[in-house]
Amino acid sequence: MRMSLFSLLFLNSFVLVMLIVDVVLVSAQCQNDQSRLLRQLESSFSYNPTSSGKLVPLKWNQSTDCCFWDGVHCDGDGHVISLDLNSRSISSSIDNSSSLFRLQHLQWLNLAYNKFKPVFPTVFDKLENLSYLNLSNAGFKGKIPIEISRLTRLVTLDLSVSSLLGRSLKLEKPNLEMLVQNLKRLRFLYLDGVNISATGNEWCKALLPLTELQELSMSYCYLSGPILSSLSSLRSLSVIRLDNNNLSASVPQFFTEFENLTSLRLTATGLRGRVPEDIFQIRTLQILDLSTNKLLEGSFQNFPLNASLQTLTLSGTNFRGQVPESIGNLEQLTRIELVGCNFSGAIPKTMKNLTQLVYLDFSFNHFSGPIPPFSSSRNLTQLSLAHNQLKGTIDSTNWSGLSKLVSIDLQNNMLSGTIPPNLFCIPSLRRLFLSQNQFKGNLGDLHCRASSLLDTFDLSSNKLQGQFPMSVFELRGLKFLSLSSNNFSGLIPMRALQNLKNLSSLDLSYNSLSIDATDTNVSSLSFPNITTLKLISCNLTEFPDFLTYQSRLSYLDLSNNQIQGKIPNWIWKVRSLRYLNLSKNFLVKFERSLENINSSLNVLDLHGNRLQGKIEILPSSATYLDYSNNNFNSVLPAQIGDFLQFAYFFSVSGNNFKGSIPKSICSSLYLRVLDMSDNYLSGPIPKCLTRMSASLGVLNLRGNNLSGIISDTFPESCKLQTLDLNQNRLEGKVPESLGNCKKLEVVKIGNNQISGSFPCHLKNISKLRILVLRSNKFNGSIHCHKNNIGWPMLQIVDLASNNFSGKLHQKCLATWKGMQVPENEDQSKVKHLEFQFLEFYPNYYQDAITVTIKGLELELVKILTVFTTIDISCNNFEGRIPEVIGTFKELYGLNFSHNAFTGSMPSFLGNLQQLESLDLSSNYLSGGIPLQLVNLNFLSFLNVSNNKLFGQIPTGTQLQTFSKASFENNPGLCGAPLTVKCANVFRPTTHTVPELQSVDGLDWLFIFLGVGFGAGAAAFAVPLLLWKTASKWVDGNVDKILEIILPKVGLTYTRPSDLKVEADENPEEDKTEIYDDDEEDEDEESKETTEEFCGRYCVFCSKLDNNTMKKVIHDLCCTCYDSPYLSPSTSTSSSFSP
Repeated sequence: MRMSLFSLLFLNSFVLVMLIVDVVLVSAQCQNDQSRLLRQLESSFSYNPTSSGKLVPLKWNQSTDCCFWDGVHCDGDGHVISLDLNSRSISSSIDNSSSLFRLQHLQWLNLAYNKFKPVFPTVFDKLENLSYLNLSNAGFKGKIPIEISRLTRLVTLDLSVSSLLGRSLKLEKPNLEMLVQNLKRLRFLYLDGVNISATGNEWCKALLPLTELQELSMSYCYLSGPILSSLSSLRSLSVIRLDNNNLSASVPQFFTEFENLTSLRLTATGLRGRVPEDIFQIRTLQILDLSTNKLLEGSFQNFPLNASLQTLTLSGTNFRGQVPESIGNLEQLTRIELVGCNFSGAIPKTMKNLTQLVYLDFSFNHFSGPIPPFSSSRNLTQLSLAHNQLKGTIDSTNWSGLSKLVSIDLQNNMLSGTIPPNLFCIPSLRRLFLSQNQFKGNLGDLHCRASSLLDTFDLSSNKLQGQFPMSVFELRGLKFLSLSSNNFSGLIPMRALQNLKNLSSLDLSYNSLSIDATDTNVSSLSFPNITTLKLISCNLTEFPDFLTYQSRLSYLDLSNNQIQGKIPNWIWKVRSLRYLNLSKNFLVKFERSLENINSSLNVLDLHGNRLQGKIEILPSSATYLDYSNNNFNSVLPAQIGDFLQFAYFFSVSGNNFKGSIPKSICSSLYLRVLDMSDNYLSGPIPKCLTRMSASLGVLNLRGNNLSGIISDTFPESCKLQTLDLNQNRLEGKVPESLGNCKKLEVVKIGNNQISGSFPCHLKNISKLRILVLRSNKFNGSIHCHKNNIGWPMLQIVDLASNNFSGKLHQKCLATWKGMQVPENEDQSKVKHLEFQFLEFYPNYYQDAITVTIKGLELELVKILTVFTTIDISCNNFEGRIPEVIGTFKELYGLNFSHNAFTGSMPSFLGNLQQLESLDLSSNYLSGGIPLQLVNLNFLSFLNVSNNKLFGQIPTGTQLQTFSKASFENNPGLCGAPLTVKCANVFRPTTHTVPELQSVDGLDWLFIFLGVGFGAGAAAFAVPLLLWKTASKWVDGNVDKILEIILPKVGLTYTRPSDLKVEADENPEEDKTEIYDDDEEDEDEESKETTEEFCGRYCVFCSKLDNNTMKKVIHDLCCTCYDSPYLSPSTSTSSSFSP
């Protein structure tokens, strides 16, 4: 029999309705025993009244069927099969006798987010029908009971705990393998925060039986690597979360083969190597988080069309390269974080396709070019492009259309132009960071435009100008305001702050502003409670009165103003104050002496004032104390160390303190920087100070009257980085134990009376950058035997004014690699020499040095790590200037004056292209000034006076710009700037000769020329040597020719016979010179002695009579010079004479 379609539909509907009614009717009939068990369970509960749980307390209405109680569900027989008690703030215990474990029909149990007593029940195996068990953050602690492993019907198991809640669980017995080996139906496993402590071989193997597993979450489980390829058999995995484990492995390639993978989170797992490029091609992937893996590398290829990716987080990895245009294909992307990577290039314009974008953070990369428009991303709430190299304007985006934007961070870029007015019109905007850019123009009226929700406003360090926008004080929601380091001008009355009731941080420093704090008609109580106030360089003349009543003030910086008079007492009574900087004012004293002050100051900076008398305020809890550059003129308190128990930095330099150094300072166990320089301290350096170098990083006692020796008590654990004892009266020798200070970068012990040999025992200090030994009594050679390492970072050497002697050895100087800075060194690596003495809140001590350069003493308050000088003047060094000096291509200053250097002035000095100062005066250098010096474009000081140089000073170069004093007392030098003129100076002409080389590498052109010249000379000379008559005939005719030709060019020729007579009348002593490069070469090379004689030569002295062409006429205006030394081995048989 056929039924009509209508009849069939009616029958189906009827049957369905009857089934539903039947289920409802049956489920409403709760079994009595089930109701009783639930009531017993409820009566055992107690609650935490401070928790904000779901129901506090849980109350089940006993007059209704238990199947309808909140969180309870029954099956068709009235048995309770589901119990949901999550987030109920239950704080009682569940022991093994609890009625909960008699609800044997339970299939679904959720006890998550409660505060049960920590004892973990061990009878969960009684609930053998459970398929869902959630005990996450339930309050249980200790070991997970093995009974859970017997719940073989489990599909979902959640035992995760949060470390933030102070709870801990541990898998030990059972371990992971024992826990899950029988749970083969598991599809969802969450063990986050459970201490599993398993290696990759263990935990990967343990999971293999779970072939149906879909979601695996084991973050913070103390897992280690590697990730075994056997996991690839878990083909159903869709969610993998292993955050914050020490896997120390690469991202497995087989992850890309999981066809259902939707979420992969491997944050902070020590991943390394390169990420498989196919990971970005998984079309099902929605969440990818590989952040905080510094050793993880990778780059973007093309993103596929129709990708599912919604969250992409790679922050804190070593991903690099450019972001491709195909990123616009990720149309479902809502969150992208690339913070602190190495991405570069332009941000693609296709970002406009990401219409679903909610959160974007590209900060701390190397992105360049303009900011693309984000106008289409109307759901955007956070935009951060800070700390990049972005340029151009920011008006390509219609900012007013991004109505959901909460935070904009564009700080630390190179953005320019004016700030678009519509940027302030975003109604939801709370935080705006535009600092450290190049924005210009003025702000105008902000009151009518800016969001009323705006609480953070930072435009510091730009080029904004004009009248200060007083309308900013109408933004009543502001909590943080910084407009420092701009060019704003105007007068700001302090009472303007009254409108900003929520203000907690204000910075108006470094503008052209004047703050008027003199208004006494305003109640100080009406001002906001400020925690941070920075008014540096704001022309303040007095302390603002409202500060007296600031109970929350923790940071106060009024430095570089014009505040005069006394430091008020109320400052020391502000219990919340941690940072106080009153430096560079005109303060003269404390208001009155305060004993036993209870100030909580950590940082106190009073340097650069006019404070006098004795130090009265020493906060005992301070870590940074700077009293330098004042007029204190007392003796340092004997118990000063008692106030420095927590101090890391203590400076009293540049005052008039006298007396001895108190030994109590040695009790300051945390002290890293001690600067007592430029005072009148006397007596010896306490031995305990040198022993303090086990913790001390900087010890500066320069410019005092300290005497005695430097104690030889530097410990083996010495951590000194800077030792400055310059300009005292110290004597003795450099202590041997100073060699223990392997971290030393600066050693300055000049201008004392220290004696002994060169401190070769410091040769193993490989970090040494500055060595100053000038003006002492050192003697001997500076060559350190068996020193192959030397000082590879040495950049400043000052050995002047001692008694050092001997030769400069090539091998010794070659170890000074710091002088050989590569030409193409990345300028971003150039920094100042400084000492960091606080790790978590970095503070730096800047090293300073006085150098003699360009004939002047210059104080460098900051020392660039590329600044290099050598000063060995006023010693007894001898021999040639070694060729290795020519490799010091970054040298700025070179002073070899007042020594006994010999040989020619080296041409390799022309390689020192950065040289600004060159002093070779008062030596015995001979020969001419090399033409290569014309390459020294930066040379601004030159002194080669008092040598034995000769010849013409190279012309047409900047050498003529130096004064004649630079060249004086060189008898053979001529030409500008000297007044001595040169005539007929022979200038060799350089010809280009084609190369003639064969494949064997021999220079055949040189060989052919030599052979030809030798054969020709032999053919001419041999007959003359053997035939005496012919020899005399040739000599006679040559003499006649020279007597005719030379006078035509202004020279007089004298026959050898005449010269011999003159030479007999004026005998010259022979001179001997020994050349040697280094000590090693001395053992192999013979010492050659060359005899030389000195004569005179004159120019334009004689000429031929124009009429007779025979008679020689003597010119009374001729000029004569000492001739260079000539070797008697010269083959010519005639000479020139006046």
